[in-house]
Amino acid sequence: MVDPTLAEMGKNLNEAMKILEDVYQHHVFVTSLPVRVLSPSRMQNVGEQGHMALLGHSLAAYISVLDRERLRKLITRIASDTTLWLCRLFRYESGSAYYHEDDREGLLKVCRLVINTRYEDYSTEGYTVLNSRQPVIYQSATCRPGLGQHLCSQLGLPLSSLCTVPCNTMFGSQHQMDIAMLDKLIREDVETGKLPLLLIANAGTPGAGHTDKLGRLKELCEQYGMWLHIEGVILATLALGEVSSPVTAATRSDSMTLTLGPWLGLPAVPAVTLYRHEDPALSLAAGLTSSQPVEKLRALPLWLSLQYLGHDGIVEKIRHAVELSQQLLEKLKNLASIKTSVEDELNSPVVVFRFSQETSAESSGGSVEGYFAGEREVLDSLNRWLCERLAQLVPASGVDIVELEDEGTCVRFTPLMTAAALGTQRCDVDLLVERLTELLPVLNCTLRLRLDFREEVYRHSALSYIEDLSWPGLGAVRYEPRIEELNDSKRQLEVEKINSELLVKLGDLDADLIFSTGLEFGPEKDCIFIGMATEDLDVAELVDMIAALGRDIEENGRLLENMTEVVRKGIQEAERQLQKDNQDKLMEEGVLRQIPLVGSVLNWFSPFQSTVKGRTFNLAAGSLDSTEPTYSMKAQTGGLASPETPTSSAKRLPGQRLFRREGAGGSDSHSETSSVGQAEDLSKERVPQPTPPSPVPDEAVSVAPESSKTPQVPADPEPTQENGEVGTQEEEERQPEGQEAPVEETGR
Repeated sequence: MVDPTLAEMGKNLNEAMKILEDVYQHHVFVTSLPVRVLSPSRMQNVGEQGHMALLGHSLAAYISVLDRERLRKLITRIASDTTLWLCRLFRYESGSAYYHEDDREGLLKVCRLVINTRYEDYSTEGYTVLNSRQPVIYQSATCRPGLGQHLCSQLGLPLSSLCTVPCNTMFGSQHQMDIAMLDKLIREDVETGKLPLLLIANAGTPGAGHTDKLGRLKELCEQYGMWLHIEGVILATLALGEVSSPVTAATRSDSMTLTLGPWLGLPAVPAVTLYRHEDPALSLAAGLTSSQPVEKLRALPLWLSLQYLGHDGIVEKIRHAVELSQQLLEKLKNLASIKTSVEDELNSPVVVFRFSQETSAESSGGSVEGYFAGEREVLDSLNRWLCERLAQLVPASGVDIVELEDEGTCVRFTPLMTAAALGTQRCDVDLLVERLTELLPVLNCTLRLRLDFREEVYRHSALSYIEDLSWPGLGAVRYEPRIEELNDSKRQLEVEKINSELLVKLGDLDADLIFSTGLEFGPEKDCIFIGMATEDLDVAELVDMIAALGRDIEENGRLLENMTEVVRKGIQEAERQLQKDNQDKLMEEGVLRQIPLVGSVLNWFSPFQSTVKGRTFNLAAGSLDSTEPTYSMKAQTGGLASPETPTSSAKRLPGQRLFRREGAGGSDSHSETSSVGQAEDLSKERVPQPTPPSPVPDEAVSVAPESSKTPQVPADPEPTQENGEVGTQEEEERQPEGQEAPVEETGR
């Protein structure tokens, strides 16, 4: 016999669902508004089951306006159905469910329930009854950070009521709770008059995904009358047909928390805490149940989503995540430089791996134990860089960084928490392994060349090696200027200026390396950090180039700083020379030639050739030089040209990149010595020597005026240049005779 009210309500609900199907497109439009407002790249993948969960929130608002009696019957049916489905799905018989937004809230309500159960007068006396026997909550050292402190603050308990149990050190997994130590701690607390209240165990630790020995812990809790609460991602595998025995023991616990939203890709659905307790009055006092019907509507989004997915759909999503983990684990076994940390290789849905120094040493045929100080910190920085690169290259993988106490920084792959939202598939795992294989040689080379880079920097007195173990790369270096007379503040400004310009110049080089200022909040400043290295990197050439560029910047800066003083002294010297030349000119020409009219007449009838020479100011040398070589050769001398920068691209062959060892990086890789030598030879053969800029020796200038018709070539000329002797003589033979007279007239 069916209740007429429920039948009518079911009929109305069916009609409401038909109406909702008609307005589904409108709902999709409304739910797509945030995507239009926000960046689509920052939104998770919301599938059909996600839309059903969002639809449940809207439907809950409509249901809340029903009359009280109909609302009570409807939400009772929804809550009971959802609880029954979850208990059957996760093998938790005779359980009750509490739905909550914060995944810690369920454990908090359970603690209140246990306190009300163990302290009979707690409801009337309050916290004063706790003074007789102080309650103690036990948690593993691998629990979520801050979980125990949150419980104590919400329950009003002192931190002395929280006991952290260490993990195994000798036998078993280093991420599992040490049961022998737990037994010892409980006995000590009982002997001191404390009351063991509750134990928090893990079925998949937040870091490595390991599971405590739940069967043994349950026996220990029964021995001391404690409540056992279990949480963790591996609880999702209880829905599968084949479950390992350590996880099956979780079904005997007193309570456990399930986070179905990440597991099934359901947005904005509540977490669920399943518990067993026979007294509904105490559950009501603890807040696990409520007399307000509207609060029970929290289960409606989950109720709709579970019906949409069905039993097979839920199991398929969890199975798919576990298979992705097994696929990655099998492929990682073939990589020599990767070390995995997995508890159960057959059923673990969490894969933790890292680039390991020990395994990379074995693969290269040598040992790097004690390779350098702070090796673990360096490996942690490299693994952090590896995880960031993998997350950028394969965003659908959902890998993240995890810090483990014994292993250090690792890369974690947890498809149960990310695959449903990101849509991770088997091809994404294959791509992840492919990118990882490409990055491993870079990690091995960087780790091997760090010591070589440090030794090369020590060879240069102008460079300082900066020890920054948190930097994932070759290392850091600072150029120290050779200025002793500056005080500390001015020297610091000079160091900052030179290294800033040096970083810009290094960034403009045609090289595969990345130069930067380091981490944003790093301790070292005014340094140049060199990124990851490759196999064909020539470390010696790299360091030599850094030192040469820094020295060039320092010398140019010093020249500019001294330019004011040099120009001032040069101007004073020029004024003295001009005064002297004017006096000499006056003495040679006489007083009559200074009279305007008389001087013009005398110069007309008797031209006077002055012997006063011109002057030129050399900024590079800071001196006054005669202009006679300029007029005699009709061109500026080459002594004023600034030396070529050591980074000139003319010293490299076309297409060649800097800092490559010969034969290490393919046919286009050459050493610095060979490339520079070949480039210089090519420049000597291909670049012609122009006549005007080349310096002409005194012998060639003095011989020219001897004949106004044909230039005479000496029979046995003395060599003037090592590579340009014949060229100079040929240029003299081709010189027109009309251009020889001005040389004699002007220069002599």
